[in-house]
Amino acid sequence: MRRILIVEDDIALGEGIRLALQHPELEAVLCRTLAETQAALVSQAFGLLILDINLPDGNGLELLRQIRQSSTLPIILLTANDMETDIVTGLESGADDYITKPFSLAVLRARVNAQLRRGGPAPADRTVLGPFAFDFGRMEFRKDGALVELSKTEQKLLRLLVENQGRTLPRAVLVDRVWNDGAEYVDENALSVTVKRLRDKLEDTPSRPQYLKTVYGIGYTWADPLRPEKQTGL
Repeated sequence: MRRILIVEDDIALGEGIRLALQHPELEAVLCRTLAETQAALVSQAFGLLILDINLPDGNGLELLRQIRQSSTLPIILLTANDMETDIVTGLESGADDYITKPFSLAVLRARVNAQLRRGGPAPADRTVLGPFAFDFGRMEFRKDGALVELSKTEQKLLRLLVENQGRTLPRAVLVDRVWNDGAEYVDENALSVTVKRLRDKLEDTPSRPQYLKTVYGIGYTWADPLRPEKQTGL
């Protein structure tokens, strides 16, 4: 089941959003303060955060910046301001989308569904694959029990590959999904360099990878020995 965290101090609005998004395959959790939100993020894994900017115990943008230091969790901002500077500040701080109050719940649902589709299947709190244990919620990665330090970019790429284990992801798709910060140009070598760094950290013999494999002319895959690779455009 997917889990969404809603942060809204207006009790009526927050409950309305929660009820509008609640679904048999989706759980919506409501928090009203930054303190409640930080506690929820530590104790549970979420597939999406809907974050109000103005909260009684602080500014939502500060929490957004903190989250972006270690997580790629999709975030939609709620704001009462429609000034261009507020929108730009939110997006530059790492928000994936924004919606200004007042808004239609139907529009919010559409924005939420778009982010959930873009984010792909919600990962389990902890994924074990052979010698690896990847906890994408806590950003903790281990090989044979030993911690492996990964950069934010390496984490994003690894997550995409692991969530699509056994499928070949085209280079263009990976570049779009990993470097989705609005940059107009990404050096064509950026993906190759990131793949090499991941192999150096995760493979026993990086020059002969067993897990993060190249599918020549197409892209990369996290190998699943039980089934052949499948190409996908996500």
